[in-house]
Amino acid sequence: MARPQGGFSDGEATFTFNIIKSPSNPVKYELQLFYIITLHKKDLPLLALIQKYFDNKGQELQVTDDNVILTISSIKDLEAVIKHFDEYPLITQKLVDYLLFKQVYTIICNKEHLTLEGFQKIVAIKSVLNKDLSDKLKYEFKDIIPVTRPLVKLPTTVLPSYWLAGFTSAKGHFGVKLSKDSTTITGYQVVLKFTLTQQLRDKLLLENFISFYNCGTFWKSESKDWGVFEVTKFSDVESIIIPFFQKYKVVGVKAKDFASFCFICKMMKEGRHKTEQGLLEIQAIKNNMNRSRTLSESID
Repeated sequence: MARPQGGFSDGEATFTFNIIKSPSNPVKYELQLFYIITLHKKDLPLLALIQKYFDNKGQELQVTDDNVILTISSIKDLEAVIKHFDEYPLITQKLVDYLLFKQVYTIICNKEHLTLEGFQKIVAIKSVLNKDLSDKLKYEFKDIIPVTRPLVKLPTTVLPSYWLAGFTSAKGHFGVKLSKDSTTITGYQVVLKFTLTQQLRDKLLLENFISFYNCGTFWKSESKDWGVFEVTKFSDVESIIIPFFQKYKVVGVKAKDFASFCFICKMMKEGRHKTEQGLLEIQAIKNNMNRSRTLSESID
């Protein structure tokens, strides 16, 4: 789990902290640091595996109606998190979040947060991390100058395959699209679709996937701040995407979606998608993939 963890956290993890009023504290505030991963409850076994990798650090996994949440927050437990991401660096712009988070962690470890100067450094960091400062904190610390948030440069070498497998486990999608088409025997066209989605701040990374896989296209959402790398050409799916993930495994419920994806590809190669019976089989498989996959099957 060590290697895929990096790419997975690039897609799903949050590095953040809270600043809370505390009259008994020397600077009148206390800090709460958090490393958080939130997944659909279908991926409870995967999140339990991640927690096990971190020596079962953190709070007991929190299960809500739809999600399961891993939270590691104590300074002692976060040591394992810091050690991991120093050894297996993040690649997306989330690396900046991690580096800022680590700065705060180090300030706390050195007890500098108990001094006004150290606390002001933390506020300056918080002002550019994730959701920024609250309006109340902005008013109380209006003289604080935010730190400069640097941009991450893409690796100059080829993206690590293990990282791509982990990132795809978090942000990848193996899907099938059925579209009405009067030119086909069944009246439908079947298209396999592999996508990777990420915030536009990582646009260059998404575009880099095109050269890495030597296929696919990039497009951005018109309504959201997201970019998408997409592969739909059957020959590329069959000869490039599927062999890659057969060698470098995705984890969690996504592995089941990949298995279904591969099965449909095999059906299409055999021409079964051109028959009424084959189309019905593909529709049935599609209806139990991704968000439609049943919870009982996801945790087999």
